[in-house]
Amino acid sequence: MTSISIAHLSWHTPTNDAVFTDLNLTFGQGRTGLIGRNGTGKTTLLRLIAGELSPANGTISQSSSLGFLRQNPERRPDATLADLFGVTDQLHLLDRAEHGKATAEDLAVADWTLETRLHTALGNLGLDLAPDTWLSTLSGGQRTRASIAALMFANHDTLLLDEPTNHLDRAGRDYVINAIRSSQGCVIVASHDRTLLEEMDTIVELTSLGAKSYGGPYSEYRSAKDAELAGAKDDLARAERSVIATQARAQRAAERKARTDRQGKQLRASGSQSKLLLDAAKERSEGSGRSAARRRDRQTKEAESTLSAAREAVEVLEPLIMEIPPSGLVSTRQVLQVEGLGFGYDTDARIFNALSFSIRGPERIAIKGANGAGKSTLLACIQGRLRPQVGSVSVEVPAALIDQDISFLDPEETVRAAFARLDPVATENDRRAVLAHFLFRGTDADQKVGSLSGGQKMRAGLACMLGHSQPRQLLLLDEPNNHLDIEAIETLEAALLAYDGAILVVSHDQAFLDRIGVERRIRL
Repeated sequence: MTSISIAHLSWHTPTNDAVFTDLNLTFGQGRTGLIGRNGTGKTTLLRLIAGELSPANGTISQSSSLGFLRQNPERRPDATLADLFGVTDQLHLLDRAEHGKATAEDLAVADWTLETRLHTALGNLGLDLAPDTWLSTLSGGQRTRASIAALMFANHDTLLLDEPTNHLDRAGRDYVINAIRSSQGCVIVASHDRTLLEEMDTIVELTSLGAKSYGGPYSEYRSAKDAELAGAKDDLARAERSVIATQARAQRAAERKARTDRQGKQLRASGSQSKLLLDAAKERSEGSGRSAARRRDRQTKEAESTLSAAREAVEVLEPLIMEIPPSGLVSTRQVLQVEGLGFGYDTDARIFNALSFSIRGPERIAIKGANGAGKSTLLACIQGRLRPQVGSVSVEVPAALIDQDISFLDPEETVRAAFARLDPVATENDRRAVLAHFLFRGTDADQKVGSLSGGQKMRAGLACMLGHSQPRQLLLLDEPNNHLDIEAIETLEAALLAYDGAILVVSHDQAFLDRIGVERRIRL
């Protein structure tokens, strides 16, 4: 049964750049993974389905009950878990009943199973929290899990999940995967998490060529895609050879005709043959030449048409390059010293306490811990954004923090202006070159930060920090592969592996940590 049907959909950005043109897709029951390069429109498509955006053309038919998880669930400082689940009034009613203050009308509509169902929904996502817990006190991972629990609790026909495993620790990712696995309706998941994508029944890839569906989980998609690309590239190579061969035949025919024409002129000039015979030979030659020219013209057009079709079947991708300038950090240099550090937003309940460690030379260290353990908070203390209650931090080298939200970029700035503000020493040409390597070429660099997708914003932040003209000898990275597409993650891994400075990184992606050469772990 089809849950969502998209017909002839078109949508443009506010600057009139086409994101979708005549898009046709259907989503049925089961789990569908939505993948594609950053900027191909994954989040935009989910927002169109959810009704947050209106298409320029086309129609979207969808189920009556739909839940949408955004990439970064909002903190909602004045809201509780009960508000998120939409059960605040019902819980108040049950509280009145418990204290003997409920009216007969209250008792008639009371849902006596609510508290149990609420506890079960939260527990299924690994959350042991009271309904009156303020959302502002939750970590990013806890907010994501709570939001998914609320969607599952509402029992929607269709779930739209945008990067649901971002910010989650390993346990959190397992809870989310299990919740998605148990869903009985239509689930559409935009993600770059290969572990999560392996749970999908169908993969839909968005590219500059449109959208295409593949059966099976990510590994089957990858095999089918590799075979498809190899076949398309073979077709393209054959078509290119055919055009070259056709052009070569046309060139040889033109050269033969030129030689024949010269010989005819020479015979006429010599007078060795009668004019009647020469005229007849010329007429036969011209007739044959016209016929051959028409045949060559037809063959050329066919070869060029085949070549054009072969080129259209192969997506032209701009290579993504991430380069980190050499830092010059020597192995004996003291980089960071943390002594007896303690911090808590509530002074009576510190998130971490008596934390001590140091970094010397180009070490790679991962900060590990469950959601809410204080990993991002620790990086903010090291960078100086937060002041610890006790202990000290001494950063001895130039350092840069790339946080989860890329908060050092102003949503109202263009990418180009943000880079100029963050790196005023660099020349305009140098900044343009760095931005181009991160796929912000020409007018792309004039986009406002607030208009970028999550992956594009992460790329912009990485460009400004990793491409800075003043070498950073310590990188503080908070989930740096969040929001990036799979190709961008692999490119970032290679750049960090080649980097000669020190790295202190927060990440729940063990494969990512292994690939950048992490040698030591600090557990909170």
